[in-house]
Amino acid sequence: MNTLSSNVLSQAALSVAAHRRIKKWLIATPCLATRQAGAHADRLYLKAENLQRTGSFKYRGALSKLTTLAVDKPIITASSGNHGLAVAQAAAVTGHQLRVVLPENVATEKHQKIAALGVETILHSCDAGQAELHAQGIARDHGLNYVSPYDDAEVVAGQGTIALELLQQLDSIDSVFVSMGGGGLLSGIGSVLKAFSPQTRVIGVSARNSGALAASIQAKAVVQVAHLPTLADGCAGSVSEGTMTLPLAIDVVDDIIECSESEIADGMRAIAWEEKMLVEGSAGLAYIAFQKASEQQRGSTSVVILCGSNFDREVVQPIVVVTR
Repeated sequence: MNTLSSNVLSQAALSVAAHRRIKKWLIATPCLATRQAGAHADRLYLKAENLQRTGSFKYRGALSKLTTLAVDKPIITASSGNHGLAVAQAAAVTGHQLRVVLPENVATEKHQKIAALGVETILHSCDAGQAELHAQGIARDHGLNYVSPYDDAEVVAGQGTIALELLQQLDSIDSVFVSMGGGGLLSGIGSVLKAFSPQTRVIGVSARNSGALAASIQAKAVVQVAHLPTLADGCAGSVSEGTMTLPLAIDVVDDIIECSESEIADGMRAIAWEEKMLVEGSAGLAYIAFQKASEQQRGSTSVVILCGSNFDREVVQPIVVVTR
């Protein structure tokens, strides 16, 4: 990428401002050298957002957005789980009143954690995109502030603070592997890296069963695709018309890797047994993408974003338990 768009530079500047505003509430998550052996794992690092407050990177974006909103106006959001939990925790810090719309197939433990914070939850549809539309309708009808899981410059800015930490933790970075759903994490990290480390390649990783953003990036326009159940439930859902994340993602992504459900399960299992951590499917997705591209990454410094650890035990247990 030879020329950075003003859009990317502006978004990176928002991340710098957001980091100053919210860092006192964040965990500066560790960037861990892999425990794997072998030449293909040389200089592989794991950015452990699974250790962030609420167990996900989403807390960054939630704090970034809520710290810009007046406290006297209630807010509503929609989420497959991690964003809703993050906004609920952020609202406890800022003092906002909150409702969260969740898809009906949300992971049970994510739903329970949100409800435990005393937040009103509304179940709607089994599609994250439809849940978002429902939340937006409630916001219009009742005069609430709607907080998007990804389609908001301040939310994206919060996710970009991950890259600011990475640039302080590592001397140089050749490639970063980022799972993608709505594009907030991908465009936030990508904007910061392209602004401050333009040689770093940004690899977007898509679940084949719910690959709307990958298809849209490749077409350079919003594409609607069929959505099948995926272990990477945090990456599931449609891409909305007019979303701000799509043009950013088009500008910052250097390559896209798609992974099957069996590959995502392999990634989760490998992290459990080789890296000694339990993570959700979206993190396993990014990890297995590095494995698929490991020969091309040999001798270079790569980072995999372990985006979260809020999994459903009933789903994860049969994946990580190995019977002999």
